[in-house]
Amino acid sequence: MTETDSPAAPPTATYPRFARPQRVAFVQSSWHHDVVAECWQAFAREIVVRGVAESQVDLFEVPGSFEIPLHVQTLAKTRRYTAIVAAGLVVDGGLTGFVAETVIRSLMEVQLRTEVPVFSAIATPQSLDSGDEQTAFFKHHFAAKGAEVAHACADTLLSLERLRGQVAAGIV
Repeated sequence: MTETDSPAAPPTATYPRFARPQRVAFVQSSWHHDVVAECWQAFAREIVVRGVAESQVDLFEVPGSFEIPLHVQTLAKTRRYTAIVAAGLVVDGGLTGFVAETVIRSLMEVQLRTEVPVFSAIATPQSLDSGDEQTAFFKHHFAAKGAEVAHACADTLLSLERLRGQVAAGIV
């Protein structure tokens, strides 16, 4: 390789495009905001790469994770959103273990009742110290979760778009 040659750029991933515009709501807990916001930021970047316009993604903040299901249900009932993502941090133990389980179960009930897919990025660590090392770990974790939930959201929306088209055509 000479000085004028440059290394080959890594291949850029290409993703299928949606037949119709998609609109996604992202509901996040304000509790531990500095950590949970990493999920939103990663999600917002990645969902655009996957074909959802930035203008079609709305952020809603609620006080804590316990408040997420009611907001998700209210948003789903508007029929404005093709998918909803929930993000929060519930430190496990005692009552909060109950909260995490209740939130996850409620999100599943909302999606089954409304047929609007709901995705969870609710994390339930055993403990959360205020130390820099653990905070950095959870920020990194939530950033990874944001990208993962964007992929799951886009893949599910594509799958549902195909399935609903097949149902409408009488194929399924």
